[in-house]
Amino acid sequence: MEQTLNITKALADGNRLRVIIALTDYDELCVCQITEVLGHATPTVSRHMSVLQNAGLVKSRKDGRWVYYSLSHTFPRQLLRWLKDAAGNADEIARDKEKIRTIVSNGLDALCKTQRQRRECLAA
Repeated sequence: MEQTLNITKALADGNRLRVIIALTDYDELCVCQITEVLGHATPTVSRHMSVLQNAGLVKSRKDGRWVYYSLSHTFPRQLLRWLKDAAGNADEIARDKEKIRTIVSNGLDALCKTQRQRRECLAA
């Protein structure tokens, strides 16, 4: 029962649900890509990803300076199908899908440069 509660709590947040649906279309996404899609600060996104990881819904791997997330192999498949059916056609999800396509096509280096410049502008 504890695992079920952890999963439902993790999915009770719209941002985390958006990440799960995004990961159904991509094998993995870098935390900087997820940050760009959600439009939140990196620490906020990292906290969301930690909740999803602690619930056993996503897994991470580090490659150099990037951390990648993917759906866990233990993600309940029936739940995943239901989530895609129930929320997959929402307007916000459609906007996310379009945004992710652009983000992924531009590459990680360009995205990191843009995010770094944005942080420098905010600090000035």
